[in-house]
This record gives sequence, C-alpha cells and structure tokens, in this order.
Amino acid sequence: MNRQWLWRRFDELSLRELYAVLKLRQEVFVVEQTCAFLDADERDFTAAHLLGLEEGRLVAYLRVHAGGVLQAEAVISRVITAQSHRRQGLGLDLLGRAVRYLQASAPDAEAWLGAQQRLQSFYGRFGFRPVGEPYLEDGIWHIGMQGKIDRLHDAA
Repeated sequence: MNRQWLWRRFDELSLRELYAVLKLRQEVFVVEQTCAFLDADERDFTAAHLLGLEEGRLVAYLRVHAGGVLQAEAVISRVITAQSHRRQGLGLDLLGRAVRYLQASAPDAEAWLGAQQRLQSFYGRFGFRPVGEPYLEDGIWHIGMQGKIDRLHDAA
C-alpha cells in the first residue's frame, strides 16, 4: 500500500486534487448520506486541506480553519474517508494528523468540530468533548465537540 498525505492551502490544490476532493465529498455527504446541500460553501478558500492518497487516489480528506477565521476556535470539518477504505484505521490516522497540525500551529487554542452524533465516541478518543445540545443538520443529528489543542492526543 502506497499512502501519501498532503497538506495544501486552497490555492496550492491542483485542479485534479480539487476535483478529487469535491467528488469524494459529493459521493459521501450528498449521495451516500442523501443530503441535498451546497457542499461548495466558500469556506474552502481559507482552509488548510489534508488529502490522504492511496495509489494516487483520494481516500481520506479533511479541512482545518485556524482560530479566528470561522469562529474563535480552530475548526476541523469535512472529515471523510472513502467508503471503500473504512474500518481500516484510516480515519484515526487522518484526524491524528489534524491534531498534530493544530498542536504545531496553535497549541494554546481550542479546536471545535461538528460531529455526526453517531461518531461522538470516535472524536472522544482524541480528547474532544461534547458541547451544547445535539442539533439537526441536513437531516443528520450532530453534536458540537471541543477540546483544548494542547490536551488533544493522537488516537491512532
């Protein structure tokens, strides 16, 4: 298995990388989860994007916004693993890399993510804790989760 991890700012994404990101997000968030929503939310421009490639194919992805961009906390969003690559530890590796990225760039800050409620224990493995009440987003129950970056840990 030849896996490669790439951090990219929006303007550094090649057209093929951007196409692969948008395609994977549509495959999972729109088609698989049957959510009709505008995925291209203009938040990609200010994010750092983590691409997980296997044999040159995008199989995992997330984006990170620094604190103060979308809200006071750093924000992790669009966490995704291709259906064909789930239950292999790829999600742990993916989120662990985001945690290490934030620890290197803003260790004294807080991080926030909107987790699908069914994945609360997954994010909890990294030290994220639920905040607020569950909320319905695009027909799926979510819960806000937050953690002080220097207290988060790599669960991989």
